[in-house]
Amino acid sequence: MGMAFRPRIALEIVWGVCAGLALLCSTALPARADVKDGVDAWDRGDFDAAVAQWQAPAAKGDPDAMFNMGQAYKLGRGVPKDLAKAEDYYRRAAQKGHLRAADNFGILLFQTNRQTEAMPWITAGADRGEPRAMYILGIAAYNGDYAPKDWVRAYALMTRAAQTGLQQAINSLAAMNDAIPLEQRQQGVALAEELDRKAIAARSSAMGSADLGSKPAVAAPAPAPAQRADIPRPVRVAARAPDAPANPAVAARPAASAASAGGTWRVQLGAFGQKEHADALWAKLRSRPEIAGHPRIDAGTGVARLMAGGYSEAEANRACAALKAAGLTCLVTSH
Repeated sequence: MGMAFRPRIALEIVWGVCAGLALLCSTALPARADVKDGVDAWDRGDFDAAVAQWQAPAAKGDPDAMFNMGQAYKLGRGVPKDLAKAEDYYRRAAQKGHLRAADNFGILLFQTNRQTEAMPWITAGADRGEPRAMYILGIAAYNGDYAPKDWVRAYALMTRAAQTGLQQAINSLAAMNDAIPLEQRQQGVALAEELDRKAIAARSSAMGSADLGSKPAVAAPAPAPAQRADIPRPVRVAARAPDAPANPAVAARPAASAASAGGTWRVQLGAFGQKEHADALWAKLRSRPEIAGHPRIDAGTGVARLMAGGYSEAEANRACAALKAAGLTCLVTSH
């Protein structure tokens, strides 16, 4: 029997410029005073003064200043918008170990139709847990474009990207929930935990290298294998929660009462490396009708999965469908 047709998922490029600049979001070496003065001017909205502070250290190879100049040219603030110049600054900063520059360099390459060249940079960013990189790599793994088709990995990457609040990832995860079989989604959740642990270790290693004054190993990733030139462009898939109730009134009804909360099925609400984040989400959701009366379950070590338990299979599916209809993410699991 042939495999059932599965729709493709469209890729939406997202930039998500870092709030602030190198001094606030870089793992590179501490910037000099003139770079900091430029960041202060940028925060005041004085973009011309910011660029004036960064030009000299950027010319001398300061990675933070080069990254900030890349941001200025990408946004067209303090200088005319120029993606070619932005790319050059990102590339040079990335080659000096600037992780944010490496992330933006890879995304800019992908955005300008140089996907083969971009994928090693995207993959390196995803390995460190960069949300936009995980989103792009997840779409690539789902569609089989620029990366081997692997729905388990695609679901793992998109789950992690969606948990950061990236809206494109949230939308794509909903489409994957509709298309990927439950068993593969469950495998994806388990893989997401493993990838998260590896990302934490990778970020710690990069920050440790910066603290010691050495260059993080992000420059010049190995080239990706040659890709076909005739890969079709993705087409959009309408995101629909599986088994969503047709009547909105049904979605608002409690999924299960406390008396019935004795089943073996669970609704997974997220996976977290820090307990306080899981606590915050539980505090937000525990009084919702889909969750109320069901016990909290924390599973896993290092990266904990937050779940509500005690459902029958049908109750869990109804609860998760209602949560998705409200714009939340979840996964039904039997263990």
